[in-house]
Amino acid sequence: MKVMIVVTHLLGTGHLTRALTLGRAFAAAGDQVVLVSGGAPVGYLDFAGVELVQLPPLKSDGVDFSRVLTAEGVVADAAYLEARQGALLDAFADARPDLLITELFPFGRRILRAEFTALLLAAQTGDVPVLSSVRDILAPPSKPAKAAMAEALITTFYSGVLVHSVAEIAALELSWPVTDAMRKRLFYTGFVAPAAPEAHPDGIGAGEVLVSAGGGSVGDHLFDAALGAAALDKGRRWRLLVGGNAARVADLRARAPANCTVDAARPDFRQMLRGAAVSVSMCGYNTALDVLQTGVRAVFVPFDAGDEVEQGLRADALAEQAGIQVLRAGELTAQSLLDAVRGVAGASPRAPLVDGLDGAAESVRIAHRIVEDRHAG
Repeated sequence: MKVMIVVTHLLGTGHLTRALTLGRAFAAAGDQVVLVSGGAPVGYLDFAGVELVQLPPLKSDGVDFSRVLTAEGVVADAAYLEARQGALLDAFADARPDLLITELFPFGRRILRAEFTALLLAAQTGDVPVLSSVRDILAPPSKPAKAAMAEALITTFYSGVLVHSVAEIAALELSWPVTDAMRKRLFYTGFVAPAAPEAHPDGIGAGEVLVSAGGGSVGDHLFDAALGAAALDKGRRWRLLVGGNAARVADLRARAPANCTVDAARPDFRQMLRGAAVSVSMCGYNTALDVLQTGVRAVFVPFDAGDEVEQGLRADALAEQAGIQVLRAGELTAQSLLDAVRGVAGASPRAPLVDGLDGAAESVRIAHRIVEDRHAG
């Protein structure tokens, strides 16, 4: 079977990382996978075994998702968006997939509705089944019309929605209005996570406070507070893993105290978590699962700029577990962060999560069944 997964990450890299994990699971099952990425290229991700098609990239204007910018930081005009749509449709025509998966759309990425709708029409014309792939918690619709639009697209074009969660832990209803018609199309897969990481072979990060904010350019407030906390915590090693450009890394490195290392975002992050004393991070889907899989003690500072509530909902749910504390961005200072780190560092250990993490493999099983039923019918 040939599978096409279409994803556009606009701010961080979590959407692309999750789509890649899903793609690897299809490849492991013997499928051919074409992953079409419409966000900025991410150099440290390994796409081995998956064919990557890069569209003309877009990014959000900070946390303003109502405007999309080119890689050069200018507003994407009609000609640029038309070129993207043409490249997307060309990729679909070239791939001739047996299954199409749209990551997040139509529950998000409404600003890209034109290109996604053109793709869905092409799939419908070619009788290609379509699935939507969504994380555990979504950004709730600000207006009923947005939920209605998503449902109309689902019922018109989609064979189902892969919800990468465990219903008993985080049902879609927690963040999105689910009607009876929508509920019939939901398939809960479990969480989508790569295999649990082994300990770092070189022991990098062992015993350190490991501060991260994903592979994108967000998290400046978190890194600034971490530098201040490290300066107050001279007896412990801190390490910042910083996404974005080299100038950002260099600036933070120049301001770091002697007990703090500043690195660019790196592919062995998950292995480093295994030996870290404490993880300090935001609370995106992938990072939250990394924390749960490794059992590392953690301080979550959920991203809440603009109207974002997704990470706060997730962090509050996870804070019920031992060794996890939530610190709101509005309360974040060097001292409050250090207090939180000290608090969780002395907490009881938490066993790594091992159940409910086969969401990628379960997604493959569900998708195969849907395609087989389509052909049988």
